[in-house]
Amino acid sequence: MTTYRVGIIGGDGIGPEVVAEALKVVAAAGVSLDTVSYDLGADRYLRTGEVLPDAVLEELRALDAVLLGAVGPPVGSTAVPPGALERGLLLRLRFELDLYVNLRPFLGVPGSLAPGCDFVVIRENTEGTYAGEGGFLRKGTPFEVATQGSVNTRHGVERCVRFAFELASRRAAHHLTLVHKTNVLTFAGDLWQRTLDVVAPEFPVVSVDYNHVDAACIYLVEQPSRYDVVVTDNLFGDILTDLAGAVTGGIGYAASANLNPARTGPSLFEPVHGAAHDIAGTGKANPTAAIRSAGLMLDHLGETAAAERVTKAVTEFVLSGPDPDLSTAAVGDAIAERL
Repeated sequence: MTTYRVGIIGGDGIGPEVVAEALKVVAAAGVSLDTVSYDLGADRYLRTGEVLPDAVLEELRALDAVLLGAVGPPVGSTAVPPGALERGLLLRLRFELDLYVNLRPFLGVPGSLAPGCDFVVIRENTEGTYAGEGGFLRKGTPFEVATQGSVNTRHGVERCVRFAFELASRRAAHHLTLVHKTNVLTFAGDLWQRTLDVVAPEFPVVSVDYNHVDAACIYLVEQPSRYDVVVTDNLFGDILTDLAGAVTGGIGYAASANLNPARTGPSLFEPVHGAAHDIAGTGKANPTAAIRSAGLMLDHLGETAAAERVTKAVTEFVLSGPDPDLSTAAVGDAIAERL
């Protein structure tokens, strides 16, 4: 049996609680992990002033994968500067480890706006408006100017689009939708559309569609079943996947994988939700997203059979219409028992 060395960043609030349930399910699936815990997040910052020390980053590079719970201070807290954790930890890990694909699968739970829907959003994860291009001119004066550019490279767009096509070619519907705003963002949008047009002939089995991002927001609410695989840029992907989470039953079910498909470093897996300090320690946190994220991790590590079993167990649990009052640990137990 292969043992994988996995970094665990429990983080803040409910993060450690949902990660514990994810690890419980991984163990039930029969996969051996050698876990290394890292104290990163808002609590670490408040104690030490550090976000992601260089030495810790170098340790993370040597791991097989990283599983993260959630990071962030309580809502309304001003103790952690806005963006300090997002840019200093999450975005830095994406950039430094070249986690250029953000994969977010969605499965509509009973009672949601999209019961039974099954689609995946592929979000470009290292470019766009999150690359940090821009600055201030005459800051603090009445004539202040702030610019925030969107960085889109042919290399970055193509590798993301190609990943999306490869995924769509393996799924039953064989359908891919590009979401952008080509009528207004005529430079970035044109690059995305032209790149998709070049790659598409390599995947003749995949049918292709295009939606403007504002239309996609409407379709996600009114007709989410039209989607199979969606590919989009960093900012639009961030917004669309939060909406998709709400439509399919809540972000407590929304998993994600930050992937380095080239495997030049570890990939990072995390639920989409935040730290939810208001319910930390109450047993009310939904660990389903963290458990599904761990399933994505197993698939990336090559434990395909175990990953399929975890995904099947999560899907069966979600579609069974579980008691919403189940505790965090009870949800983990129920999914583990299905294995």
